[in-house]
Amino acid sequence: QVQLVESGGGLVQAGGSLRLSCAASGRTFSDYAMGWFRQAPGKEREFVATINWNGRYTIYAVSVKGRFTISRDNAKNTVYLQMNSLKPEDTAVYCCAARRAAYSDRDSHYDIWGQGTQVTVSS
Repeated sequence: QVQLVESGGGLVQAGGSLRLSCAASGRTFSDYAMGWFRQAPGKEREFVATINWNGRYTIYAVSVKGRFTISRDNAKNTVYLQMNSLKPEDTAVYCCAARRAAYSDRDSHYDIWGQGTQVTVSS
């Protein structure tokens, strides 16, 4: 089973960019589909993006499509979330998640979670 550690969050002005990373421990990273989710204060956790085991297939939430890009490097055991044209409504704690099955946009399908990294977008 892998363990996940996110990094790359921070404070950025609206219109700016950030790149989140999620590093996985273990030697079977390529067995896992990966997802990014976010949770803003007072709101439920929501899906952001997911990627299949080899990076060939992705799904994005409507709210981030065209602005965010999910990718992975199995040689580095890392999944990324490139976030461009950030908006104040993107402010949230971003968590990566893993599941040893097909990629999915449902958080209930994931059984391994990182601690999260805070992203704050100022207007």
